[in-house]
Amino acid sequence: MNLYQLFGKCLAAPYRKDGGSANYATERAGERLYIFFEDSDGAEDWSINIDFPAKAYERMGKFAWFAHRGFLDAWKRTEKYLARTVSDESVKSVTVAGYSHGAAMALLCHEYIWFNRPDLRPTLEGYGFGCPRVIWGFVSDGVARRWENFLVIRNIDDIVTHLPPSALGYSHVGRLLEIGESGKYTRIEAHYAENILNELRRYEKNK
Repeated sequence: MNLYQLFGKCLAAPYRKDGGSANYATERAGERLYIFFEDSDGAEDWSINIDFPAKAYERMGKFAWFAHRGFLDAWKRTEKYLARTVSDESVKSVTVAGYSHGAAMALLCHEYIWFNRPDLRPTLEGYGFGCPRVIWGFVSDGVARRWENFLVIRNIDDIVTHLPPSALGYSHVGRLLEIGESGKYTRIEAHYAENILNELRRYEKNK
């Protein structure tokens, strides 16, 4: 499945909200588990997006790291609803993907799986379409490795992928793929799902 197809599945997924703060969907394809997270859905999600003071993750241990407080709190309220699915030993590989607000959830879910299912690390894949910056401050090599198979997809001028500002200490983790052309869309239009889809179609065609 290429990036265009994966983003299409992410947009069309039958999302559910079980009392957490992120709408998610799961799908099995044999031994592979897919987890999708939806973009911002209502006032609560937007309030989470702008709640960006940094907060320490609760599993500090040897490798301390900090994240966007709103996204982290939203993930922690959602985590328990996915814990049983992720811990299922019949799952041998996982693909996590999300769009916008959901991309931030996908990034944190990816780390959760990396930490709690070390057997899945070789086959764990994560994708953040139009992903905001989530991680704050210095990131050690030991922490950064958790996202070595996470891909941030940015339609070049997409304003969301540049927030919160790097001047406030936020940065992307994982790998960054830039698609599209600078100046083709306004900074807001570059974040629209249909425009990301168009540029992914072109990217896959020209790859």
